[in-house]
Amino acid sequence: MSRPDPRKAAQTAALSRAMAGAVDLAAVKARSEAAAARAKAPVADASAAPTGQWVIDVTEEAFQAQVLDRSLDVPVVVDLWAQWCGPCKQLSPVLERLAEAGGGTWILAKVDVDANPRIAQAFGVQSIPMVVAVVGGQPLQLFSGALPEPEVRQTIDSMIEQLRDRMPGIVAAEKAAAGAGQAPAEEPDDPRFTAAEDALERGDYATAEAAYRRILAEEPGNEQAVAALSQVRFLVRAESADPSAIGRADAAPDDLDAQLAAADAEVAVDRVEAAFARLVAAVARTFGADRDRVREHLVGLFELFPADDPRVATARRALARALF
Repeated sequence: MSRPDPRKAAQTAALSRAMAGAVDLAAVKARSEAAAARAKAPVADASAAPTGQWVIDVTEEAFQAQVLDRSLDVPVVVDLWAQWCGPCKQLSPVLERLAEAGGGTWILAKVDVDANPRIAQAFGVQSIPMVVAVVGGQPLQLFSGALPEPEVRQTIDSMIEQLRDRMPGIVAAEKAAAGAGQAPAEEPDDPRFTAAEDALERGDYATAEAAYRRILAEEPGNEQAVAALSQVRFLVRAESADPSAIGRADAAPDDLDAQLAAADAEVAVDRVEAAFARLVAAVARTFGADRDRVREHLVGLFELFPADDPRVATARRALARALF
């Protein structure tokens, strides 16, 4: 898991070159005149599209038609994920909800990197989840990591706002939704989350944590704040995570500081099951305040992943056996 980079929407030339090695961007560029003509012509009513059309599963064979060609009219946001990736399972439902709420102003293309390695190679994927927008056949890296929903929404909304005047499909989708009484949902920014996100962007983790704590004091059940708080706490530790801590912890099983540091380092490189197993074993060896310390750290790591993640479920059962 790499450190999330919120609100990143800058085009990278290196990624474009990588794309060109696996997919035919030249063919898309060759149709630019046709795209310009479509911008002046009436666009089909997007409200006629069946529910769920805004979220599609994409394979290598269909990539040209479903991603590159469609990106001439509306942005296509590509969610690069894998079945084994816990943060992916946290992020994907957020993207799906936002895509459906967008009503066709952008398309979500889900790509399983294990089943479609050429697409992953094209985008230069080094860690997942990774989210990239394709606009007019050109890739724009948005962010990596499972960001809180408010940050994901703000990143995509900012992109749509910048592209609205240049992409006919965005305006057509908005008009169609408005005509059907289903204007694209655009929730007002929650100033509490905005303050936390601004602090996070500055790298002021203490202020961000305090902001999320205040939200939870008012709304203990706010899932976005719970997830964001867990992410902030982990980011603080992950910044100083040292892969060599794993070896030191293996050599000193009774050193609790080493065990906690090693678990963070393992989660940071997506060795999630190893991290959970390490801390469950430490719980079984300890008592009193030491046991509580390890248990709380482990529960904090659980909160980085969806509750139905099988690795979390397995580790929770193992923790229960170690405790009782």
